[in-house]
Amino acid sequence: MSSRDSPISVCVIGCGHWGKNLARNFHNIGHLYGLCDTHQARFEQLAAQYPQARRFYRFEDVLADPGVQAVAISTPAELHTSMGIAALQAGKDTFVEKPLALNPEDGLEMLHIANRAKRILMVGHLLLYHPAIRLIHQLLISDELGRLEYIYSNRLSMGKIRREENALWSFAPHDISVVLMLMGQLPLQVTAVGGAYLQPNIADVTVSNLLFERGARAHIFVSWLHPYKEQRLVVIGSKKMLVFEDTRPTDKLVLFDKQVEWAHGMIEVAQPKGVPLTFDASEPLRLECEHFIHCVRTRQKPLTSAEEGLRVLQVLQACQRSLQLNGEPVQIDSISIQPILRM
Repeated sequence: MSSRDSPISVCVIGCGHWGKNLARNFHNIGHLYGLCDTHQARFEQLAAQYPQARRFYRFEDVLADPGVQAVAISTPAELHTSMGIAALQAGKDTFVEKPLALNPEDGLEMLHIANRAKRILMVGHLLLYHPAIRLIHQLLISDELGRLEYIYSNRLSMGKIRREENALWSFAPHDISVVLMLMGQLPLQVTAVGGAYLQPNIADVTVSNLLFERGARAHIFVSWLHPYKEQRLVVIGSKKMLVFEDTRPTDKLVLFDKQVEWAHGMIEVAQPKGVPLTFDASEPLRLECEHFIHCVRTRQKPLTSAEEGLRVLQVLQACQRSLQLNGEPVQIDSISIQPILRM
C-alpha cells in the first residue's frame, strides 16, 4: 500500500450526539484511529462499536500519541478554541465542529497558529457539502436563477436545548455559511431579535436579517422551541426561485419560474409552477469527512477553511450584538482575512 493510499489516522474527540456520527463516517471511509471522551458510560458504549479504535480517556494522551495524524473535535463550543489550539500546536491536522470559536478574535488566533504550524484547520459547516446546496450554487453560477435577490432560511425544531450557547450560535452557523457562500460577500449590516423563554439570557428563538450590497437581503429564523421540525431554504433570483426542504421525504429541491409582468399599468403575477430537481443522495457528513481526508493528504485548503469559519463568526457576533441591543442595526467589522471564494 502506498503512502497516498494508507489511512489517515483520525481521532474523534467527543463521543456525544454528533461525535458518534463523525466516528461512524471516519470508520466507514477507513480512517478512524481512536476515540476520546471523558463521559465514561457514553464513551464505552460507542467504543464497543469500533473495537479496532484506540481508546483515549484524556485529551492530553491523544496529543502525545505520534500515531494520531489528525483530530476531529466535537465537544461543547466553549472548548473548541482551547482544544483546537492544543491540537494544532501538537502537530495534528484539525477538524472542529461549528462554531469554530465563540468570537472572531479566538478564531483568528486559531488561524494564525494553524498557519505557523502548517496544519490543516477545517470547520464543520456541513451544509456546504450537501449535494443540494452544491446544485443551488451551480444554478447561480450558470445564471439559471438570475441575479440573487433574497434568501430566507428556517431551521426549527423541538430540539436539544443547550445551556452554554443560545439558538443563534447553535443553529445559525450552518445557514450563515450557506448565505455567505451563495451571496459571495459579507453583509454590510445585520439586525437580530429574539426571545429567551426557558432559561434567562439564552435565546430560544432568533430572527436575523442581513443586508448586502445592491439591496440583496437574507433572513435566518432559528428556534429549538417549535412544535415541529422544519429545515427550509428559499432562494429568490431575478429569473427563477428555489425551495430546498431537507425534511421532506420527496421533492426536497424544487425550481420555480418567476413570472412577474406589467400589463395595463398593473403587476400581474402568474402562479409559479414547481419542477423537482434531483441531486446526489450521498450523505453530506461523509462528503465532509472525505474532504477533510483529501485536504490532509494534499495540503489543500478546505472549502470550509478557518477563513470561512471566521466570516461566519463575524456575522454571528454582529447578530449577537444586535440581539442584545433589541434589534439595533450593527455594522460588520472588517477583519484581515481573505475574500470569499466561490465553490
